[in-house]
Amino acid sequence: MRVAQYIRGGLKNLVDKKPEGYTELGKCTSGCHSVSFFIRGTSERVEDVKFIASKRCKKLLAIADLVAEKIRERGKVYLEEEEILKYFSEEKEQDKLKERLSIVRTALNL
Repeated sequence: MRVAQYIRGGLKNLVDKKPEGYTELGKCTSGCHSVSFFIRGTSERVEDVKFIASKRCKKLLAIADLVAEKIRERGKVYLEEEEILKYFSEEKEQDKLKERLSIVRTALNL
């Protein structure tokens, strides 16, 4: 899938501010890119995940949203980088995807 296709489908986990009842899991800022993750529950028993990110990078938004979905599905804070890169395998500039994934990993404290 391409990032633009993913974004057109809607970002389900993006919020404008910290949601009430959620704990900040972590934050990472790199240059002009920034992402923060919030969870309801604990890192071993996640009930829900939301994130805030700088809106100028579609790659970061798409990756953060997909990672949030995977964390919710698994019920724990875990990131399989290859799974995310494979999902966006049609995207050009794979090096930029890897950089944005690194920002997400740091924000998740992984």
